Amino acid sequence: MHDQYQNPLCTRYASEKMKKIFSDDNKFSTWRKLWVALAESEKELGINISDAQISQMKENIYNIDYDYALAREREVRHDVMSHVLAFGAACPDAKPIIHLGATSCYVGDNTDIILMREALLHIKSIMIGTLEKLTEFAEKYKALPTLAYTHFQAAQPTTLGKRATLWANDLVMDLQQLDFQLDNLKLLGCKGTTGTGASFLELFEGDGDKVKKLDEMIAEKMGFSGVYPVSGQTYSRKVDFYVLQVLSSIAQSAAKFSNDIRLMSHLKEVDEPFEEKQIGSSAMAYKRNPMRSERIAALSRYVICDLQNPAITASTQWLERTLDDSANRRISVPEAFLATDSILTLYMNVIGGLKVYPKMIERHLDEELPFMATENILMYCVNEKGGDRQVLHEAIRRHSVAAGQQVKLYGKTNDLLDRIKEDELFDLTEGELASLTDPATFTGMAQAQTENFIENYMKPVLNANKDLPHYEAIVRV
Repeated sequence: MHDQYQNPLCTRYASEKMKKIFSDDNKFSTWRKLWVALAESEKELGINISDAQISQMKENIYNIDYDYALAREREVRHDVMSHVLAFGAACPDAKPIIHLGATSCYVGDNTDIILMREALLHIKSIMIGTLEKLTEFAEKYKALPTLAYTHFQAAQPTTLGKRATLWANDLVMDLQQLDFQLDNLKLLGCKGTTGTGASFLELFEGDGDKVKKLDEMIAEKMGFSGVYPVSGQTYSRKVDFYVLQVLSSIAQSAAKFSNDIRLMSHLKEVDEPFEEKQIGSSAMAYKRNPMRSERIAALSRYVICDLQNPAITASTQWLERTLDDSANRRISVPEAFLATDSILTLYMNVIGGLKVYPKMIERHLDEELPFMATENILMYCVNEKGGDRQVLHEAIRRHSVAAGQQVKLYGKTNDLLDRIKEDELFDLTEGELASLTDPATFTGMAQAQTENFIENYMKPVLNANKDLPHYEAIVRV
């Protein structure tokens, strides 16, 4: 259909798994499963519904005549009723009892909760796969000194593995929030048109216990521990905000990671995966733009901005309900999941195939380390060689200014260490100077912190989720 707009999230970015979760087939078959659960529960609570009617409904859960449903919707202008009629046409014996006592939100809202839970579980699988790759990367480079930056200005060195723990820790925090939302998701249940259960109280001839029991039975049949205790016609739209807040948080973490990769790529310290025939620029054949990281940043911006949709929707609901949430939620909720799916797939692909260039990392360290080493040199020469601190301090200041001019004015290499070595005031051998400027002595607890984080934080998280489905990061474009 090249003559019509198609959503790039579906044609270009999101995985087949996530697209199936929010597909029409999954949505409308879930509606039918909910109608089956309703009929079964009503039958078990004494309503005159036959086994044959329920069997006929079950046999036609996936037998969805979309053309018939569309034709009915054009007539009745109501999507739920059009599918009630389509299901009834497929199940003529069950037609009288389909959707008995329910309102549209029974299938609409409950299905939204079910699909969000399914999508969150899929997101969790990709997160665990990404955390596995981050753990491997942190372990591999836990001892590799690298220049650290504050304000993107050279600062005290860290290790590349320690830097990776910062990325991983953000995702672990996101995972905690995701698990919290998963654990607290509940069904709307079967609350009726304004949340009072009035239609079901009438159906059960005033037996309030059966009305409450109906909610519990439907939740159990659909795999939930319970229902929200009160509602209007819909579940509180704050639920959507809380769920998308998790996705926004993941997007924030991923965007931070992607920015770091882009900065490191500019420094020529890393390259993201790059296929043999991949083109970095249509004009400049030599270029290897970090396009995957840039795409992470772009899609993350979309998800972060999309969080405003459920926030505004939740704040503008009227009394027991209003319909201005519907059109917005059809777009904002699935697209947040589709984009986050793509973001994490790219994240896993980039960290899993990241090419590191230790020599470039060493070069950048060598450019800055002489200045950082001056305190060590000063203390050593005072304590071990009996030098005068004030005299040596002035000599270091003088040499530092001269070396800095060589770098900034003339584009030459930093020769501070050569100047110090040749100055008799310091009386340092080449071996002593090498020991005093060993990069590993400037990274503090970085390696130990990385090892502790992997052992006490990452491994428990990965072990706790080892039974989740394995996810392969496939980047299509």
